[in-house]
Formats: sequence, C-alpha cells, structure tokens
Amino acid sequence: MVSAEDSQSHSLPYSNSSNSTRFPQTRITYYTPPPSSAKVPRSMGRSMRTVRPSLFQTERPDKSPAIFGNLTDLVIDLRLDELANKSPVNMKTSCSDEIDAFLDASQAISDFSACSSDISGELQLLAGLPASTDAVLNSEPKPQLLSGLLPGETFLTDIIEKISPEDLQPTIKLCVDGLQCSSIAARRLAAAKLRILAKNRADNRELIGESGAVPALVPLLRCSDPWTQEQAVTALLNLSLHESNKSLITNAGAIKSLIYVLKTGTETSKQNAACALLSLALIDENKLSIGACGAIPPLVALLIHRSNRGKKDALTTLYKLCSVKVNKERAVSAGAIKLLVRLVEEQVTGLVEKAMVVLSSLAGIEMGREAIVEECGIAVLVETIEYGSDKGKEFAVLTLSQLCGNSARNRGLLVREGGIPPLVSLTQTGTAKAKLKAETLLGYLRESRHKASTSSP
Repeated sequence: MVSAEDSQSHSLPYSNSSNSTRFPQTRITYYTPPPSSAKVPRSMGRSMRTVRPSLFQTERPDKSPAIFGNLTDLVIDLRLDELANKSPVNMKTSCSDEIDAFLDASQAISDFSACSSDISGELQLLAGLPASTDAVLNSEPKPQLLSGLLPGETFLTDIIEKISPEDLQPTIKLCVDGLQCSSIAARRLAAAKLRILAKNRADNRELIGESGAVPALVPLLRCSDPWTQEQAVTALLNLSLHESNKSLITNAGAIKSLIYVLKTGTETSKQNAACALLSLALIDENKLSIGACGAIPPLVALLIHRSNRGKKDALTTLYKLCSVKVNKERAVSAGAIKLLVRLVEEQVTGLVEKAMVVLSSLAGIEMGREAIVEECGIAVLVETIEYGSDKGKEFAVLTLSQLCGNSARNRGLLVREGGIPPLVSLTQTGTAKAKLKAETLLGYLRESRHKASTSSP
C-alpha cells in the first residue's frame, strides 16, 4: 500500500501535472556489487565492535544502558551457566525445518503486508491478513471520473459498484474494441476504463477476463507512451487477482512484458508491475518462469533510491520468488545482500522487518551466507539485536543462527562482534521466539568453546 509519506508523491493517473514532470527521462541503472577491494578491512586482532561506530553513523536510540549495560562479565557468566544447566537444545533438529516454521509464522510482515495495488488493500484481504496502518490510511478510495464509458455519459467509480456485470457487458466489449484502435489516446482510455472496472469487484474481473481483454492489454505494456503503459499494467494487476485470469495473463506472454515495465516504466508502473508478478507468483510453477525471464535484477534495482512503497513492493515480491532455491542464487548474484544489509542497518520503519525476512531467506543457501558475512552482516545483525524492534530482534537472531549453525568461523566472528551480551540479554527480555533462538545460538557458541577446549593440548 502507499504509505502516508509516499501518498503525496504519487499522483492519480488523471492528475493535471505535466508529462515532463510526471515522466522525467531517466537513464536505467542497475546495482553492481563493488569490488572486494572496496570492503572495509577487518582487523583480525580486534573486535569489529570498535570499528562499527565509524562504519554505521546512523544515530541509535539510547537503549544500551537499559537493556544490557548492566550485564557485567559475572552476570553474563552466571546466565550462561544457567542456560547450560537447562534441558539441552536439540542441536540435531533440522535447521531448515526451524527456519521454515519461523518464516511461516512471519507471513503478516512478508507475503502481502506491503503489496502496492490499485485496490486499497485487497491483496491483504485475499491473504486473510489484517491491513497495515498504511492500508488504513489509504483505504478510502478517492473518487475518479470515468468519462466516455458510454457515449455522452460520465460515471463516478462508486456508481459502477451498483451496476450488475450483465449491464456492463456492452461497456466491456467497447473497451476491448478500443484496445485495438490505432489511436494511442483511445487505447489508453480503454485500458483506464478496464482498470477501474476491475478495481474492486471480482465478478467484473472474471467478466473482463472472459471478454478477451488480457491478450489486448499485454502489448500495451511495451507502449512508448508512459501513461498508456501505466494504465495497462495496473489493469493487469487488478485482473490478476482473479484466479482464472492468472493463466490467461501468463499464456498471453505477460511475464516478459511485466519485466520490461520493471526496467522502463514510471515509478508507479514499476511498483504495480512488481505486484502483478507477486500475484502471478502465487502459482508455484510461475516462480521459476518469472525468475528465468530475468525479474530478479530489476526487482533488486527497486531497492536503490526508490520510494519506500517501491522498496516494500520489491521486498515482498522477492520474498515470494526466493522460496525457490535458484531464485535465491539469482538474487545473491544480483547484489541483493548488500542492499538488504543496508536496509536493515538503516532501521527504516516498515522496511527493516521485510528486509530481514528476505535476508533470512537468502541465508538458506551457502552463497547467501557467505555474502552476508562478506558485507559485514554479522555486525549489523548484532546491532539489530541491541537496538531493533521485537520483531527485528527475532529475525536477527534467526539469521545469525543460520550463519553460525554449521560454521565455527562465523561463530568466532559473532563473538568478536560482541554478540554474547546482547544474546544473553535477549534470553531474559526478548519475545518467546527470540528467547528460544537466542538460547539455541548461545548453545552453538558453547559447543564451539567446548570443542576448542578439548582439542587444545
């Protein structure tokens, strides 16, 4: 959904702003990971906790004294002994099973919570999830004039709600015919009408899909006129919410065209293209097709210098696509890890938890874990445990568990980052999930220490 701060920057399709202002000519750029020489060097002789203040200048709330500042070495040792005497954590439990269960419980902030659409929160409703604060702020649709539906008539969208699908059939046929006109203006108007007709009503979406509108809309995704492209992609987004229309859209070759919009469209077009791909990705077999067609790099590019709404849409779609291993690999190769670590470090409300969910997903593969460590992700995750929200702390300790579960090197880096005091604090003050994962992670660290002590002469 459009956030309160973003709503001022996204005008309606029928805004009076000029084309030059609404559609500036911009050069398309993609994120390219910097060479390894650009990394901040790690000094192996000291903890990165003495380096991090110069790496991350973002001001933090002064929570440290209240949370773990009073945890002296003695208190920490006592707490560690206390945890060691508890029932041992089952280290043989499948780490992937734990992660899957944790991520399944995180749906409220991952799958649909940020999806931008033309329909004021319907994706949340379809998912059975409560609308976010942003959705509440934007739930009242603004009246839009829909002129020319029938010759000489003007309708408000709220009037359309009272018209039966049977009575709209002639209008829909006129719109579909209008999509075939040689005039760009006529095609744009027809796409706009279909977009509004499909905005709120499932029966209208079904009727429009059956009318043959989808194959006529898809070519408009490559239209050189940005207004027409925007109306077409938003119409397809609305139509994709009806289950039977998903196959119509994919069979019409829309996936590659939606990716083209991700690369070339206006800000709004890119956001709605991302959401349309998310809607199509609800069918499992489409995830592979969308990834294979090249959707991952432009979605990652949306995380750079874009509005918060665009970033939320990209994160939500990436999360859904990255349930497939090969798409995880594509996301890591596209440079997603560096951008995700940056979003987590910046602690932007509404973005950090979503970035953490995607980061946790990418930590499920070896190249993802290596990239997180390479991008100083352990330091950022420790800071999240110190200063983040309760949900952020849960995801931070989950991701650290993935990084350290089978890596003695990463456990050593976590200790050097000063991770033990905040983890001990989390076992006392965190949520139930955070406590459990923190205890598991401390168990990994104790196991490492025990192996080191028994192997030394």
